[in-house]
Amino acid sequence: MKKLYVFILKSYVGPLVLTFFIALFILVMQFLWKYVDDLVGKGLEWHVIVRLLMYASSTFVPLALPLAILLSSIMTFGNLGENYELVAMKAAGISLRKIMMPLIILSIVISLGAFMFSNYILPIANLKFHSLLYDVRQKKLALNIKEGIFYNGIDGFTIRIGDKDQDKNIIRDVMIYNHTKRQGNTQVTVAEWGKMELAPDKSTLIFTLYDGYNYEEVTDRKDYKVNRPFQRVKFKEQVKRFGGLNMGMNRTDESLFRKNYQMMNLIQLESSKDSLSGELDVRIDRFDKTIRDKYVFYYQFDSLVSQTDSLAIDSAWMFQDMDKAEKLKVIDYAMQTSRSIKNNIKNSIEDFSRREETIRKHQIEWHRKFTLSIACMILFFIGAPLGAIIRKGGLGMPVVVSIFFFVIFHIISITGEKYARAGLMEPFMAMWLASAILLPIGIFLTYKATTDSPLLDSDSWKKLTKLFTIGKKEMGQ
Repeated sequence: MKKLYVFILKSYVGPLVLTFFIALFILVMQFLWKYVDDLVGKGLEWHVIVRLLMYASSTFVPLALPLAILLSSIMTFGNLGENYELVAMKAAGISLRKIMMPLIILSIVISLGAFMFSNYILPIANLKFHSLLYDVRQKKLALNIKEGIFYNGIDGFTIRIGDKDQDKNIIRDVMIYNHTKRQGNTQVTVAEWGKMELAPDKSTLIFTLYDGYNYEEVTDRKDYKVNRPFQRVKFKEQVKRFGGLNMGMNRTDESLFRKNYQMMNLIQLESSKDSLSGELDVRIDRFDKTIRDKYVFYYQFDSLVSQTDSLAIDSAWMFQDMDKAEKLKVIDYAMQTSRSIKNNIKNSIEDFSRREETIRKHQIEWHRKFTLSIACMILFFIGAPLGAIIRKGGLGMPVVVSIFFFVIFHIISITGEKYARAGLMEPFMAMWLASAILLPIGIFLTYKATTDSPLLDSDSWKKLTKLFTIGKKEMGQ
């Protein structure tokens, strides 16, 4: 029996590792496609890209691992069924339950590891990934002044270089337009040749120009638009500095991202949620007290809404000794007070909604720590019996079936999460909805497969279809 268990584990681990890295690779390629505009042309060093991809891969594990477990379990039992190894084991008196036992134990270990990963490693990976991605997206494009093309990547200047030597430092036929005064092309510098270099801090571009002229239209004189005064200065050598490039990548302090719910473990999420709930209660009490203390008339009016006659009498008594100007002044004051109350209530409701949404996000992330582990178990108990039923290995039919179930699982999960964020569903129900729907399917498939029920036997379905076709022909005759 031990040799059989080792054989089954070896048959399962190979496809599991293969499908996991294939799914992870596809997700990383999707990430690169999404952020390609933020990565290309910035002169990023190779180690920065490697770290970014490594952190991104870690954040994709919650998606890749359930899919890999589902696909590998279908492939493993499909291969065993296709090669009649599953039939031989059953003929030897070994039930499917015993055949699945080592993989069930392995799935439990993987689920526990997935929980530990979600609670301890994933928050750190999210922190590293989002902080590094933020810095990469903030980094400016690498300096790339091409020959014969006007370059305006430096604020306030437009540069054209006619020719560059192979070492990229010697430049010829240089033309620089200075637009810092926002007056058009009033200042132009031309030079026959020069040197272009970047300062060590990568924040300043230095042009050392030779044999050139500075042309400037003088705009600080009276009637300059009529007279068009103009000056030209010849130089043998001139140095121009273009600062504020910030071509290097500055790292942001990671502590600025630590308060995000995705960067927290269970204890931190619970503590942060309690703090946010306490702050929300304080804001609600403060709002209620402000309304009661500052807008007393509002509560008096509200208490008299149902007493129309009394309100009419009181209103008539209030206005009987006032002239028209005083009445208009009172009405204007009442309208301003009403608008102030309305705006205060509107802003407060928006603030309460934002705070409640933040609390719901913390609750969603708290439940997500557990749903990954449970999803791994449920998808295994769907994939293993399906593989025994389909009896097809490889990457053909198993891929189709696994993608079908995984898409259902993913759509339900995403939909539930969106409903929870919008406040249309409780976070507990939303995050466990997919597991609650797929769990009965997994139990049903596992029960039918372990009891050798002909209900899910492919041959039985073929015979049933054949009988249905024959019966339909006979009824037609």
